[in-house]
Amino acid sequence: EDFLTLIFKAMMKDALNSSHPVSSAVQSSEQIEEMFDALSYIKGASLLLMLKHYLTKDVFQAGIEVYLHNHNYRTAQSDDLWDSMNEITNGTLDVKKMMKTWIVHKGFPLVTVVRKGKNISVQQEKFLYRVEPENWTSDAGYLWHIPLTYITNRCNFTHCTNAYLLDQKSGM
Repeated sequence: EDFLTLIFKAMMKDALNSSHPVSSAVQSSEQIEEMFDALSYIKGASLLLMLKHYLTKDVFQAGIEVYLHNHNYRTAQSDDLWDSMNEITNGTLDVKKMMKTWIVHKGFPLVTVVRKGKNISVQQEKFLYRVEPENWTSDAGYLWHIPLTYITNRCNFTHCTNAYLLDQKSGM
């Protein structure tokens, strides 16, 4: 319950145009301090949970083990973690490409799902809670690679979760 409260607080901050990406190039020590705030840590944890759910617990765990083995006693960057995950998925999913869309964009997407009979369509756009004119920048070009999981009436959540990667503005 406490973790959910933290996530929703971080999402409120991240939904403002004055937010910042989880990862970005820095030029000064002040910028480094600004990057390591509650938003970065909580959003980072949420992104790892999203990835774990999408890859499955066992695949995610194996990727973490490869990452820790390959980088023990050394410095590492976020790309090193994604490369370790790519190694485990054997190229079936470009984890680096997917996760880059989450860590280099500020904010998060709003996904709209429309059902017409048996057809489902999904669409993404950047979610903004409140537009702040003094911090306004156009983020119309933002595109996330969103791992969507779903179930059908033929199965339940624990048995057969289906997955779809929304990597365009809209899809079916």
